[in-house]
Amino acid sequence: MHPLLREARDTLVPRPAGPHGPLPPLLLALTLVTGLVDAFSYLVLGHVFVANMTGNVVFLGFALAGASGFSLTASLLALAAFAAGAVLGGRLARALPAHRGRLLLAVCAAQTALVLVAWAVAAAADLPARGGARAALIVLLGLAMGGQNAVVRRLAVPDLTTTVLTMTITGMAADGRLAGGPDAKAGSRLLSAAAMFTGALAGAALVGHAARSLPLPVAAAVLAAVGAALLPSRRAAAGWTGA
Repeated sequence: MHPLLREARDTLVPRPAGPHGPLPPLLLALTLVTGLVDAFSYLVLGHVFVANMTGNVVFLGFALAGASGFSLTASLLALAAFAAGAVLGGRLARALPAHRGRLLLAVCAAQTALVLVAWAVAAAADLPARGGARAALIVLLGLAMGGQNAVVRRLAVPDLTTTVLTMTITGMAADGRLAGGPDAKAGSRLLSAAAMFTGALAGAALVGHAARSLPLPVAAAVLAAVGAALLPSRRAAAGWTGA
């Protein structure tokens, strides 16, 4: 089997005794969620991301320069909400330091609740959202994605950050055969990029051709599915669960 295909297979169907257990495919699912919620935030909340903070820093510069279509308030609010979510995620990681499965389950439960509340706000508002509804949606989703990012960072599964692809794509190119590298981890890196792309494509399609709020319940369903997949392992003592 080609190394890329073998790496992709091992990421999607990891060995139970592997160092990360079932985490790789679950983190791919969270990467899909990132694409969904960022598609919603950018297209419905107006040129703001709730997961991609690099984009918000750039948008902040655009807004300060007076470029049309960018909001200084929205970018700052997204950055603050994401940072607050990351603080809460960091505290959660320190409260559950010994079991990676329980840690990811806890943050997925919190995210599911936040995204469902965001869906309720979106359903009650006229979309694209303005004013208080827009601010509430940015805060709720920013908290959810900041918490996810902090916990995934603590899980430390290589090349599966769920929100940032810059270094993933850099790794694919710099470690690839064209660069004289061993082409290591190309399968998992490619899957991560594909998951983000698929989430963004699905989110944009739902916003444009179905209901504008629909990416949110879809994201909540994926988060709930990840949590359900982790339930059997919450009391397990397998090697991958250790910090």
